[in-house]
Amino acid sequence: MATRTGADVIFEYLNKEKVPYLFGAPGHGVMGFMAALPPSQLNSPAAQAGNVKIVTVHHEQVAGFMADAYYRVAGRPVATFSSCGPGSANIPISLANAMMDESAFLAITGNVATNQFNRGTFQEVYRFYQADFPTTVRPYVKRSYQVTSTDMLPLALRQSFKLMKTGRPGPVHLDVPYDIFGQDATGVETPDPQLWHGGIDARVGGSPEAVRRTLRELVSAQRPVMLVGNGAVLAEAGEEIKAVAELLEIPVAYSPLGIGVLGADHPLCLGSVGRNGSYASNEATSMADVLLALGAQFDDRAASAWLDGSTFSIPPTRLIQVEMDPEDIGRNYPVALGITADVRTFLRQLLEVARQEGARGGHGNWVRETAQWKAEWTKYNDEHYRPDAQPINGEHVIRTLRKVFPRDGVLAVDVGSHHTWVVSRWDAYRPRTVVQSWGYGAMGFGVAGALGAKLAAPDRPVLAIVGDGGFLMCSNAVATAVEYGIPVTWVIWNNSGYGITHDGGYGQINRFKNQTTGELLPPDCAALGRAYGAEGVIVEKPGDLGDVVGHALKSGKPTVVDVRVDITTRPISVGAWQLPPDPPTPPDYPRRPRPR
Repeated sequence: MATRTGADVIFEYLNKEKVPYLFGAPGHGVMGFMAALPPSQLNSPAAQAGNVKIVTVHHEQVAGFMADAYYRVAGRPVATFSSCGPGSANIPISLANAMMDESAFLAITGNVATNQFNRGTFQEVYRFYQADFPTTVRPYVKRSYQVTSTDMLPLALRQSFKLMKTGRPGPVHLDVPYDIFGQDATGVETPDPQLWHGGIDARVGGSPEAVRRTLRELVSAQRPVMLVGNGAVLAEAGEEIKAVAELLEIPVAYSPLGIGVLGADHPLCLGSVGRNGSYASNEATSMADVLLALGAQFDDRAASAWLDGSTFSIPPTRLIQVEMDPEDIGRNYPVALGITADVRTFLRQLLEVARQEGARGGHGNWVRETAQWKAEWTKYNDEHYRPDAQPINGEHVIRTLRKVFPRDGVLAVDVGSHHTWVVSRWDAYRPRTVVQSWGYGAMGFGVAGALGAKLAAPDRPVLAIVGDGGFLMCSNAVATAVEYGIPVTWVIWNNSGYGITHDGGYGQINRFKNQTTGELLPPDCAALGRAYGAEGVIVEKPGDLGDVVGHALKSGKPTVVDVRVDITTRPISVGAWQLPPDPPTPPDYPRRPRPR
């Protein structure tokens, strides 16, 4: 064995990047990687190389979801490892999930030895091109690197981390053949990250002309609205958004990924836009004469399938779109002004010019009108709230969890009918306190991502809201939580199946039931949690929910709370959605058409 190997170079670089965790599952393709661990660590339950702690999981998809959520909460990337063949074939869903939502991690995959390329050795993908796993993840990463000698590692590693963290964040893939992990790396220098990209300032601003024009548009508008999205979260622009909104008297709506940038209790915060957004936000954005979009992508669910007047009316609304990636500007709506810039930098420029010119609001009547819509929406939901309903009503679950969960806690949300309730009804008060799978809609993200969120925020409680369908897909994450003492509370939204598809008219095939008798068979997720070594409780009475979840959050133990919810209720939709050629689904909320 060489005294210094390719695997050593990788670990050395991860330490220089101050990567705290490496999530993955062992396999023969990465045995050489694990061999670089100090001998004293090989049988340790908490192995680490330098400051990089190793967390092994029971499915590689879980590792990827953990890394994805870690970045969303902490704002810095970690890494995963997986073996060749099926081990690495389990990681693409996690990569795609991160790619679609602008999250970042480094996926290190093992491959077959270079001297066995193109021979069809065990688990080699070779029919089109030798050792061809990189093609598998090509659409889901910013870049894929395959190294075939140890002297290629320094360049691939430093470029990977630079690429992940600059521009639009996203995952990067590093494919390492088996023999490279153990190959002699004597004389191969490990790069200094600070030297190569520590001095890069990626916060590009707008031109002075664009900043002044934006200010003129906002000040002269009658009904301006700011729409904040994930780009505002990534830019850490919360304070600047608040300052601009207050100075110019502009209501603020957010796309689902922009939740928490402006606290839900701020009088100018309208809530989420889209099919399951709030009435005030959809009404305001559809009535706006000027819309300042800050890092907010206009996807079909956030934009009510682009149906005119449901969430947006562009044109005649004049759209000013600020994005780091010019590819996103004008993708789905024409822009009156498109600006390639970092959201925080742009807003600081806007504030400086506004203060120099003494610009002020003048939109008081408009703000009061949007506040009235907020009051109507609150009243409507209060009137339809059934706290004593059994099976438990979804509205009761959301309200109860919000009461017992601290404001700074991190909520991990899986994909399903419960997700629509969160988008519609969850109040967030800080950015990076809600992590969710939006663009790719990967079930299991909330189940596993909760672990990554907790490791990123060890001093804050982490709560996961997941469906029984998603929980069954990635329930092995509970075993990992038990093994490593990661205290996460999972609230299972148990509606006996894939409830999110019920509205599509496929109720006969999306429920977990006895196929002979038709009897519903809700999985006992609490028992499954106990089988993994966690605490597990079933909640069927609405009055028990708060106490059970509150106890779980304080217990310091991984806990599965299996809540039996009413399978017939869903949140009130304000916007619309459409899957052509099917007709659009109309909103449930009685919105009043008004002339523009």
